[in-house]
Amino acid sequence: MTTYFTDKSFKFLSALARHNVKPWFEAHREDYEAHVRQPFLRLIGDLQPDVAAVSPHFRADTRTVGGSLFRIHRDARFSNDKSPYKTWQGARLFHARRRETAAPSFYVHLQPGGSFVGAGLWHPESDTQRKVRQFIVDNPGSWKAAAHGAKLRKRFEFETSEMLVRPPRGFDPQFEFIDDLKHRNWVFWRTLDDDTMTGPKLRQTIAADLVALGPFVDYLCAALDLEF
Repeated sequence: MTTYFTDKSFKFLSALARHNVKPWFEAHREDYEAHVRQPFLRLIGDLQPDVAAVSPHFRADTRTVGGSLFRIHRDARFSNDKSPYKTWQGARLFHARRRETAAPSFYVHLQPGGSFVGAGLWHPESDTQRKVRQFIVDNPGSWKAAAHGAKLRKRFEFETSEMLVRPPRGFDPQFEFIDDLKHRNWVFWRTLDDDTMTGPKLRQTIAADLVALGPFVDYLCAALDLEF
């Protein structure tokens, strides 16, 4: 078994939160590479067989540009917060056709006291939301199996931070899963504590979560005419 992150990974990200300026980051870039970026890239590479076992159409991509690992630099152009760096590191295990069309993804997040693993659609465009909602209406039985299974609900949380107050226009308010249609995001996730992130079973833990999340992602792929 392999470990990836250490206490130094969390110490770096905590320090970055306190010193979120370019001069500090550049002075500590070697720490970032050694304790955050390179370990995360190794984890991504090691997860590729696990991802492929869930679906041959998803990728854990170790490329430093255009791969799974998100840049630590923030896009602050449209934000009041002009901090140049994220205080976490994230990786998206994406569908091979993600550049052609909207697609769900798996996601791994490293943050002191806030690490998690999840999967689904995050901030999809309006037309994508409509497709998913209509697919749920047309296929309620398989939605119940994919998103309301007891094992899934016990292990993961269904993201509810951004929801419509009323049922979306054009959908029957009496529909069995009308509350699910109110979602703007369709994401299941669960926290990973710091000990898990720094422990020797991190890859195996995430691999098991990918398997558990697979049927939900499969359903979203079907809703968007994507292979799984």
